[in-house]
Amino acid sequence: MNYIDKFVFGIYPYIALTIFIVGCLVRFEREQYSWKSESSQLLYCGYLRLGNILFHIGILGLFFGHLVGLLTPVAVWDTLGVSHSFKQMTAMIAGGIMGSMALIGLIIIIHRRFTNARLLANSTWRDKLVLIWLLITLLLGLTTIHVSAQHRDGHEMVLLMTWAQHIVTFRGDAAGYIMNASSIFKLHIFMGMTLFVIFPFTRLVHVFSGFAAVTYLTRAWQLVRPRS
Repeated sequence: MNYIDKFVFGIYPYIALTIFIVGCLVRFEREQYSWKSESSQLLYCGYLRLGNILFHIGILGLFFGHLVGLLTPVAVWDTLGVSHSFKQMTAMIAGGIMGSMALIGLIIIIHRRFTNARLLANSTWRDKLVLIWLLITLLLGLTTIHVSAQHRDGHEMVLLMTWAQHIVTFRGDAAGYIMNASSIFKLHIFMGMTLFVIFPFTRLVHVFSGFAAVTYLTRAWQLVRPRS
């Protein structure tokens, strides 16, 4: 195992998690007025609802899919009689659908923000960074489907599951399970972990506030009226 693999996939996950937790706590304690989604609807409404709904449905599906798929012990799937190849195929199909929805929604959001002069003028470098970071992460994730299709026995998927489970249970040998994985998987995982690093410093923190990403789908339009 080389040093880069050991650091990125054995040590860096804990660094990212520490920055994520401490950064969110410090920001909530010291900068509560910045804890918001900073909606741009008043500046320009075009395609906002469509893009946001597609993105949020897709990204929530991906998040919980990764959570269940990676952290459910292999023994549980074996006990339920779910073969590794079937689980991998299910993950590919579900991930493809949710990933495509999130990607389409994100492209709409990016196009809207980068092509409207008022939105662009009111966008910070953090806004642009998180959008581009999400775009690259999603594209890499969708590319892994093509890589997975080349070997459908589920072996590499099991190694990724074992790596994730060893990370969350603080076992020092986690990096060894991912060292031979495809570089696409490694890049996707690195981008995903780094998203937790930049999370506390961007508008992404709003997902903690009232489960905004879920309630957005059913809440009524926000009405803003002038003084009479």
